[in-house]
Amino acid sequence: MNLELPVPTGRPSRSVADILKEAKEKKVKLIRLQFVDIHGMPKSMGIHVDQLEKALNNEIMLDGSSIAGFRTIETSDMYFYPDLSTFSVMPQTEGDRVVGRVICDIYNPDGTPFDGCPRNNLKRVLQEAQKLGYIYNVGPELEFFLFKRNEDGTPSTETHDAAGYYDIGPDDLGEIVRGEIVDTLERLGFEMEADHHEVASGQHEIDFKYSDALSQADNVTTVKIITRQIAAKHGLHASFMPKPVFGVNGSGMHCNQSLAKVAGGNAFYDEKGDYQLSETSLHFIGGLLKNIRGITAITNPLVNSYKRLVPGYEAPVYVAWSAANRSALLRVPAKRGNATRVELRSPDPAANPYIAFAAMLLAGLDGVKNKIEPPSPVTANIYKLSADERREQKIPALPGSLYEALEEMKNSSVAKEALGEHIFHEYIKAKTIEWDAYRTDVTPWEINRYMARY
Repeated sequence: MNLELPVPTGRPSRSVADILKEAKEKKVKLIRLQFVDIHGMPKSMGIHVDQLEKALNNEIMLDGSSIAGFRTIETSDMYFYPDLSTFSVMPQTEGDRVVGRVICDIYNPDGTPFDGCPRNNLKRVLQEAQKLGYIYNVGPELEFFLFKRNEDGTPSTETHDAAGYYDIGPDDLGEIVRGEIVDTLERLGFEMEADHHEVASGQHEIDFKYSDALSQADNVTTVKIITRQIAAKHGLHASFMPKPVFGVNGSGMHCNQSLAKVAGGNAFYDEKGDYQLSETSLHFIGGLLKNIRGITAITNPLVNSYKRLVPGYEAPVYVAWSAANRSALLRVPAKRGNATRVELRSPDPAANPYIAFAAMLLAGLDGVKNKIEPPSPVTANIYKLSADERREQKIPALPGSLYEALEEMKNSSVAKEALGEHIFHEYIKAKTIEWDAYRTDVTPWEINRYMARY
């Protein structure tokens, strides 16, 4: 992998000297070197602050054979390459130790970026956008549930409140937990936009300001870590599982997307265009719609993801776009000017944000590069259209299972380009094993339905 260009972020640059000085002034004792595996699961190595300078100079090693989708035991030596701009002193201590955190890329021993590192991979894809004159911005909206814990500390599926959409206290018992999450994130430098109770009991949403995709992938990972830590402090379990409870709304990660011009300005806005959208934005929509089935196994990565993607619970199921219609997969919110954006409503919070953003970007850029015209926007409630009406209007559905999504992904050149050879093959291998484990399991539903009857 050749990372030719620096990837622009909204974060100020830092020097090794700056970081060492801050760590000393704030009496940091422990450093967390943070990264993710191919599934987006946060990982970290803790080192004593005395090793910080060594770490910042890329001298700390890890065993890549123990990380999902990385290396075999024969070629396991790898190195942490900290992104100095991500260093933060965490608001929460571990015991009596003040903790510093820095997000890392993973490199090979020869000093080249490891192509199985999701963060390196996203950088590679973002550089492709830069070469076309664009910076890719994302504004994700994370939904999650707060559940009570069983007596043994394991998570239950019993929610700790019975509130609904936009409810307030005392019905919304999550206000205190969400408030602490938001306060902690703001102390880390997040610019928060909104937090509120969602539709289902115990379901919540936290939104933070849009930014470049690399910063946002880091941010999504950080939000998940902080949310689960604070929930645990309150005796609760925060779950980003897409559909943890049958019969109620699942949790999504709607992604507002836009392209900014490297030279300045929003590339999606055209005051004189149809719907005040530029040709670039319309082609981006066309590319997303054309390629979405092939990248759905990435944006919706679990067997459970497809329990959310069913009609009746506000989740998008049908491949269409609209200027406002929330039954469509793609929606264009009303704001224009620099706020012009396209909202993809299918991703869920179990997705690895680094590879999901890479796939979404290349799907849209396929439309931009090849001038793919989108179909006409759909204004009707798609959920109420009959199957014949959807066929007549050429509105296909998203894959109905992880198996179907994986079959689409195997044939998607965009998915393969977005993930690169290494992650593409490791991801499909891991998800095929996951599907086979689910397919061959005998579930409680089957026992309840069939045991007495047959």
